[in-house]
Amino acid sequence: MPVLVMKFGGTSVANLDRIRRAAKRIGVEVAKGYDVIVIVSAMSGQTNKLVGYVEETSPLFDAREYDAVVSSGENVTAGLMALTLQEMDIPARSWQGWQVPLLTTSAHSQARIEEIPTDNINAKFGEGMRVAVVAGFQGISPEGRITTLGRGGSDTTAVAFAAAFDAERCDIYTDVDGVYTTDPRICSKARKLDRIAFEEMLELASLGAKVLQTRSVELAMRYKVKLRVLSSFEEQSDEAGTLVCDEEEIMESNVVSGVAYSRDEAKMTLLSVADRPGIASIIFGCLSDAGVNVDMIVQNISEEGRTDMTFSLPTDQVKRAEKALAELKASGGLNFSDLITDMDVAKISVVGIGMRSQSGVAAKMFKVLSDEGINIKVITTSEIKISVLIDRKYLELAVQALHDAFDLDKAA
Repeated sequence: MPVLVMKFGGTSVANLDRIRRAAKRIGVEVAKGYDVIVIVSAMSGQTNKLVGYVEETSPLFDAREYDAVVSSGENVTAGLMALTLQEMDIPARSWQGWQVPLLTTSAHSQARIEEIPTDNINAKFGEGMRVAVVAGFQGISPEGRITTLGRGGSDTTAVAFAAAFDAERCDIYTDVDGVYTTDPRICSKARKLDRIAFEEMLELASLGAKVLQTRSVELAMRYKVKLRVLSSFEEQSDEAGTLVCDEEEIMESNVVSGVAYSRDEAKMTLLSVADRPGIASIIFGCLSDAGVNVDMIVQNISEEGRTDMTFSLPTDQVKRAEKALAELKASGGLNFSDLITDMDVAKISVVGIGMRSQSGVAAKMFKVLSDEGINIKVITTSEIKISVLIDRKYLELAVQALHDAFDLDKAA
C-alpha cells in the first residue's frame, strides 16, 4: 500500500479532544488505502515544562539526561494517539525513536539524523498494522543513548520518514492553514499560497517564518518530498493548505512570493580594524568558535589602512559575541578601537524565485522603504532573496508597505 506521513504539532495534540480530532483525520487517510506513519510532538507546553524541570534540577545539566527527560513528552503523545486509534478499531502501534530505530549522531540536544531503517515498521505493516505512531524529535545515538534533534525537530522527523519510506506526501498539521505571503497578524492583506517552491520556503523559514523548521525544508528539497502544510482545526480536503514542491510544479508565480521578518536581530560594528588579508577570518573564526551565528556582513573603509566591520546576529548571542571579541582583543589577536552594539534592529526580507529572471526588485524595495522614511542599515542578497536591516520600530510599517508594493494580495 502507498505510504502517507502525517505530522501533528503540539497545538494539534494539546489535549485528548484534539488527539481524537487528529485521529479522525488519520482514519480518513487509512480509509483511502494508505499505510500511515504519524509523527507527533509533545502536547502543547509540555516540552517547555520539561526543560524547566531540567534547568531547575541542574543548571549545568548533563546533555544526555536532558535528552532523556525532554524527549518523554513525545512518548506520552504517541501512546495516547495509538490508544485513541485502537478505540476506533484502527490497527495502530506507538514507536519511540530507539524502536524504529531512528539513528542519529551523538550531538545531544541537536543531533542530526543518520539513517532510518524501514524493516521494523514495514514488517508490522505487512502483519496488518495500518498506523505507526512515531514519537517525533528523538532518536538514538551510536552509544545507545536517547538523542533529540533540537526545537522543531518533529518536522525534520516527519520529512526524514517520508524520504526513507518513499511516501506519497508528508502532511504537516499545525495551527495555521498554510503558508502566507507574510504574517497575517501584521498584514491583514496577507494571502495563503496554494503552492510554494522548496527554495522559497527554505528562505522564508530561515528568515523568520515559523511555519516549518528550516532543516525539514532542506531535507524535503534534497529528497524531493512533497510537503503540505495545513490546519488541524479546519475542514480537510485535497486542496487544503499549501503544497511545498519543486519549482517545475508551479505554473506561474509572482516575482516576489513573500515578505519575511525577524525581530530578534542585533547589529555589531567593530571600529578601526586593520585592513589586511585574513582579518575577516580572524573575526568570524573567533565568533564561530564561540557558537555565534553571524548573518549579514558589511565592510567599510574608515581611514587609510583601517576598516569598520559590521555584522548582524541573534539578540540572544550578543553577550557571547562581546565576550569572545573582548578576549580576542585582550590576547592580542585583534586590535579595534571600539565595539558598538545596536539591539533595536529588525531584518526584513523579500523572497521569490521570479527574482532570477526579473530585474528591478531591489530598486523597488529600496524606494518603497525610502518613501516611508525608513533608513537601511545593512543589505544582503541572494539569487531569490533581498534582506535589509532597519530600525525595529519600523518593522510592521515596512512589512505592510512591501506587501502592498509587490501586490502580494493578488495571485499571479
